[in-house]
Amino acid sequence: MTMLSDLPIEVLLDNLLPWLAIPDLIHLGETNHFFARLCNDETFWKRKLEEDFNFTDERTARISGWKRLYRGLRNPKTYVWGEPSKGRLGLKKIPNSTLHDVPHPVELQIKSGARIVSLSAAGWAFFALDSAGSIYVWGTLNGTSYALQHDGYSEPAKSAHTPLRLDMPSPTRSISCGRLHATTLDDQHHVWTFLSWGRPFRLNTSALDATSVDSTPVLVESGWNFSSVLTKSGDVYVWWPFSAPLKDVIAAQSVAMDAADLKAHATEDGVIPCSTWELHEELTMLPPLPRLPELSLGSVGPVKLVKLAALESRLIGLTNHGHVLSISVESDVAVRSERWEYLPNFSEVDKVQQHPAYVSSQLKPPESLRISHISAQFQTFVAYSPGSSSVILLGSHETHADSNPVILPALQNNDIISVVLGDYHYGALTSTGKLLTWGEYSRGALGLGDPGMLPPGRPGGYRTEARKRVAVANGGPPPPGISEPAEVSFGHEEAQRDKMFCFAVAAAGWHMGTLVIDLEVRFSLTEF
Repeated sequence: MTMLSDLPIEVLLDNLLPWLAIPDLIHLGETNHFFARLCNDETFWKRKLEEDFNFTDERTARISGWKRLYRGLRNPKTYVWGEPSKGRLGLKKIPNSTLHDVPHPVELQIKSGARIVSLSAAGWAFFALDSAGSIYVWGTLNGTSYALQHDGYSEPAKSAHTPLRLDMPSPTRSISCGRLHATTLDDQHHVWTFLSWGRPFRLNTSALDATSVDSTPVLVESGWNFSSVLTKSGDVYVWWPFSAPLKDVIAAQSVAMDAADLKAHATEDGVIPCSTWELHEELTMLPPLPRLPELSLGSVGPVKLVKLAALESRLIGLTNHGHVLSISVESDVAVRSERWEYLPNFSEVDKVQQHPAYVSSQLKPPESLRISHISAQFQTFVAYSPGSSSVILLGSHETHADSNPVILPALQNNDIISVVLGDYHYGALTSTGKLLTWGEYSRGALGLGDPGMLPPGRPGGYRTEARKRVAVANGGPPPPGISEPAEVSFGHEEAQRDKMFCFAVAAAGWHMGTLVIDLEVRFSLTEF
């Protein structure tokens, strides 16, 4: 007699387990060792997270712990800190601090019942994505200007001092923020650009109509003042919404929508009714990849781009074989003469092994290397690999083929799964849920605590008691930045540090935010 366990594992994982309710899945895993292993399969729970919670691994190098994360997403918490101006932290009340900023994590209250699974930061704002595909926003999308109190959210400078939900036509799958705008991808493969929260436009072009592999968007990435999209085939398209000719088209549309009184005022229950429109425009396609060396890692299939990261006016690309490349995208006219530049010192293991950080210290160099993730913001980018032997390589907008990366020893071999970048502060998330920050104080964006309350010499604080006393009495100057990554503590107390598990982080400008699971909250998967 054929038993259930006789079926091929692929059939069980792909065709049976996804259809089971969570309680039934748990009970099946308790029947014997075979089903216990099967029901704890990491790939299965990773897919389950995406299907049930709209959570993807697009911006994280996590390779394990998916079941634990699924359990924790029953009640994730959102924390923010840093510069509080322009409503960018979304807090109803700004806590007191020595320098009148928010130098430690503070929990942000978003609509009850919303499970926030992704967080993105713009120059003066945050975008949050929940498990249903709804977008929540707070702060000011264009913090360089001002809006009147009676203006609606069709105005880019209109502030949202507490989180508001955007009413969009379809659930959103991913968000990428620039300085003054954001780009999103929804579950219909539609690409949207937000220059204001109330009037996003959808790109209507045959290049992105999702009728073929070449025209199906899989990833969006926003730079300082441009947007880009990557298709399944590895093609990249770029557009510049703040420059002519798109700027003129958008301005004409705004005039027409103003005349129709489509101002996108928020409702009493905290919803911005978005007045969406379509932009019919041909995008600029970036040139194909140059001939690239084999990286001897057993990669299969043709080389193609699979990830993008955007700087101020430059794109970083990553191939499925681990090649890191760079290209300038300063303007539509300039990009036509540009070519992708391969960065061997960020891609090849023998080049990384020869880096002075390994040669002149006891830091153990990697035996092998496969860059799997990239991130960027303003003038800094990062290329990194996952696992206990993780490699973190930092570059800049000036990095070229012969440039060496910056290597911080504290980040190497530390199981880093995400690296985020503000203007002058930086954060790294570990697979164990710890957040490390370094860089400039940036109005508290390091999140290491109130410098007026920290003991002298502690990361984030003043170097001496005398300097601390002067700063407390005069409201500054701020403490010096730190070069050695230090751990952020939640709840202000040492006892709280091990109770919180960070699973996502975002940074930009002078602020930072994280999504956190409280490990002290006990519940069973059968409660779902």
